[in-house]
Amino acid sequence: MEKLGGPGAGLAIALENLFPPLPSEVILPLAGFTASQGRMDVVGAVAWTTAGSVVGALVLYLLGALFGRERLIAVAARLPLVKVADVERTEAWFLRHGTKAVFFGRFVPIFRSLISIPAGVERMRLPVFLALTAAGSLIWNTAFIAGGYALGARWHEVTDVVGLYSKVILVVVAVAVLAFVGLRLLRAGRGRRRAERRSPVGSDSGRRS
Repeated sequence: MEKLGGPGAGLAIALENLFPPLPSEVILPLAGFTASQGRMDVVGAVAWTTAGSVVGALVLYLLGALFGRERLIAVAARLPLVKVADVERTEAWFLRHGTKAVFFGRFVPIFRSLISIPAGVERMRLPVFLALTAAGSLIWNTAFIAGGYALGARWHEVTDVVGLYSKVILVVVAVAVLAFVGLRLLRAGRGRRRAERRSPVGSDSGRRS
């Protein structure tokens, strides 16, 4: 960012969308700090990082569109503990709440990037997707850049606060995944036990006939 200025910040955020482990909560406050030192224009930093967010999200949207619904269902059918019905329920939810998910998803770590993929799979209208992504990204980026700009050399305090927020989100997701797996395994076990109870009856009737 010191060498390229705003375009460098935009490139970093575009890469953050494609590789979520690159944290925007570090890149954006640092861009604000860089602007506070006069090495970058703060308005340009907001504009370039928002453009980078949109470009990165667009790449993931196109990947989702290329992958398509049929391939997604085919992959889901091969995954253990995942049913095609799960994909269909997710699709139905996205059709009802997709616009809100794309907009508010820009404020949730990890999901900020991943939400672009189902938007592409479901072929959300591209102008709507781009507008929602740009609006959400503009708010997120402005808040973090402004925080880094205001704090100056203490820009990392923004990262510390949001790092806690990110950890809470990841814990909630991990608990939800474990609950899903646990319930699915429990149901599978019950199904096997019911099948075992029925099988002797079926075999006896076969011998009587």
